[in-house]
Amino acid sequence: MRHFVWILFVALTLGACTSGSQDGVEDEASFVTMLGNDTLAVEQFVKTDSSITAQVVLRVPETSFSAYKLTLDETGGIEEMVKTVYPPVEGFTGSGAVTRTVNRVGDSLYVEVMEENNPGTYTAPYEPGVLPFIDMVHWPFEVAFNNAVETGQDTVIQPLLTGNRLSDFTIADLEGDSMTIRHPFRGVMGVNVDDSGNLEYLDAGLTTRKLKVYRHESLPIDDIGMRFAEQDRAGNSFGSLSGFVEVEYDIGDTNFQLEYGSPQKRDRELFGGIVPWGEVWRTGANRATHFSTTSDLQFGDLEVPAGDYTLFTIPEEDGGTLIINEETGQNGTAYDESMDLGRVPMEISTKEESTEAFTITVVETDNGGELQLIWGETVFSAPFTIE
Repeated sequence: MRHFVWILFVALTLGACTSGSQDGVEDEASFVTMLGNDTLAVEQFVKTDSSITAQVVLRVPETSFSAYKLTLDETGGIEEMVKTVYPPVEGFTGSGAVTRTVNRVGDSLYVEVMEENNPGTYTAPYEPGVLPFIDMVHWPFEVAFNNAVETGQDTVIQPLLTGNRLSDFTIADLEGDSMTIRHPFRGVMGVNVDDSGNLEYLDAGLTTRKLKVYRHESLPIDDIGMRFAEQDRAGNSFGSLSGFVEVEYDIGDTNFQLEYGSPQKRDRELFGGIVPWGEVWRTGANRATHFSTTSDLQFGDLEVPAGDYTLFTIPEEDGGTLIINEETGQNGTAYDESMDLGRVPMEISTKEESTEAFTITVVETDNGGELQLIWGETVFSAPFTIE
């Protein structure tokens, strides 16, 4: 397969030497999730007709060890699920603690959370075939693809339990080994599957997450997780996917405040890659980028009164466009063009040193100031004067 070389590279990078699945165990597999060249998660799972057991090592923001036991009902949906977490210093060989349970009772799912910082119970609706959604974990997707292939339909709506509600994920059968799954608000992921719907490769490059998932037969997941935990203790943790930045700048008597999500480069191609040319970009991550000024500004021909705004951009190879929007408080994917105060051109330049984390700054110039968007070797800038 065309992904075999990369999967082999991942296994060697992780120090994994495998000999394949055990004889007679056809439904045992592992997933390696990559963000750029960084390993984000490793999963290992075993499927039967009535259950799935899985171990997950997740590195965000620090390494965690979790195990799941999902029992399926007659519709292929949740009958019962138990999540157990293990201490990072011991891994899966340590003493685990149950932190979440889900039980079906009639037409409801009863969820109990035993996490120290967020304990509680709640009820969610039940639908036939409902599966759990676990952020950055992909074995439930494989079960969904298996079920979709069995239906023989071109399009299947798969309900997934997200918090205390059900969300519809749309699975579409394309041609050959290709399918797609649409996250309700993050976008469409492309996948390759085998004849049974087993997930071979997932590309979330068109979503807000930009990650990729590769299948492998078997990995020493506990050893891998312990290695990641050791890196954490040495001060080299993975960190947040997109850290929240809140910063202030002053030019004379004018105060500027910025709040934005700051994704990491992680050896990815940025503009023209994960940020397409010619499309509206959220200009950061997660919540919309917020910008406030205590003085009236003039960006080219656009007057910007003192106040609070959100910023969006349309990056282009020759500069592109800065969008100043009057709506605030929204998510970065909820851009409403009707709320635009206006649009101004941006200039583009490059620099020698690469900036790993997306950064927005306000710098003073001879004529006033300049808003700068910096990521990798690329700098977008929009000059302004203070009125």
